[in-house]
Amino acid sequence: MPAAELNPPSAIRHPQSEGEVVVSVRGLTKVFKDFWNRPKARAVDGVDFEVHQGEIFGLLGPNGSGKSTTIKLLLGLLNPTKGHIEVFGHSPRHVQTKSRIGYLPEESYLYRYLNSRETLDFFGNLFHLDKADRNNRAEQLLEMVGLGKTQTRAVGEFSKGMQRRIGLAQALINDPDLVILDEPTAGLDPIGCREVKDLIIALAKRGKTVILSSHLLSDVEDVCDRVVIYYGGKIRADGTLKELLAKPDSLRITTPVLPRETLEKVLAIIRHDITTGEVRVDNPTQNLESYFLDVVAKAKLAAHETSGAQSGARVAAYLRGGQAEASAAETVLDRLSLPQATPANTTLPVSEPAAPKVNDGKLSALAQPVAPTPPASPEKSSAQTEAAKPVDLAKANEQLSSLLGGKK
Repeated sequence: MPAAELNPPSAIRHPQSEGEVVVSVRGLTKVFKDFWNRPKARAVDGVDFEVHQGEIFGLLGPNGSGKSTTIKLLLGLLNPTKGHIEVFGHSPRHVQTKSRIGYLPEESYLYRYLNSRETLDFFGNLFHLDKADRNNRAEQLLEMVGLGKTQTRAVGEFSKGMQRRIGLAQALINDPDLVILDEPTAGLDPIGCREVKDLIIALAKRGKTVILSSHLLSDVEDVCDRVVIYYGGKIRADGTLKELLAKPDSLRITTPVLPRETLEKVLAIIRHDITTGEVRVDNPTQNLESYFLDVVAKAKLAAHETSGAQSGARVAAYLRGGQAEASAAETVLDRLSLPQATPANTTLPVSEPAAPKVNDGKLSALAQPVAPTPPASPEKSSAQTEAAKPVDLAKANEQLSSLLGGKK
């Protein structure tokens, strides 16, 4: 007799959380200042988290919430205002540590006049790879990202999606132990998105650690083991997807297709009637996107400040032409409160067009028959034309003498 299973393990891959700590962040704060050294924006505010080996870790949050700043701090491109960061047990500025990191930025910064193979050769040379390794890895990476047949084209001719593909390849040229991807699927077609997600999962299975920042929550939900959600520079939620998306106040029972009468029975009767298949009882989950929006909405209601973008929900004043924008409720109330005007059945007087004045003299002339003019014969017409031309004999004699060379 199959028994109902309470909270069965998920089919999603779970890394060993007690593995090596690859990234450790404690009390991380970054404050940007203006020219006069006055605080301008608190991009990251007291952040704490750890990322373990073989884990796919997601950074989520609205625009300007501190995700990209956190990534730049992890890479050593920015100095923290306060707090502590360790990557592989060292400072992010440790040179040997940098050689173990692969990074795909949000925008692909590539040399536009280099082709695909030259681009990978350039980045491979930065990691002091010998020529044989550079050629071998470049060949495999170009095939992997689908650019094997465009090796001679300049990168500047690539579309955005193709530039993202070559950017992903350069992030993996050094076979990194930590891969940081900022919007890796931006500009990619659905096939490319699926391939990138498959690649991320394959890297994690090899023991690589992946930090993923993306606004495509479905992609994060497909690949990430654990996520943090930023708002206003702070982490508002963190944990595994199963922990964050589960609804503990309700249960879900999943069974094979049953007759209608059986579906109306209680769980004990279902266990008695089921002979094949599995009956599971677990916590239903909500969509990651709805959970994300709920976390941000709660942060807004709690009056948490953010230096990033916010939802305005109103049209700009200059686009409204100076007119105040009425709410939808006000518009409906105004329409309902206005009296409904009944069109009156009144007939407007139509003036008759004035008759035009008639000229009787012209009308009589036009009414008289006109006698047809007989056509003139061609011979008579030619003779009349020649007779009409005056003949100057003196001028003719003068022209003839000049042609013959005689005296005038």
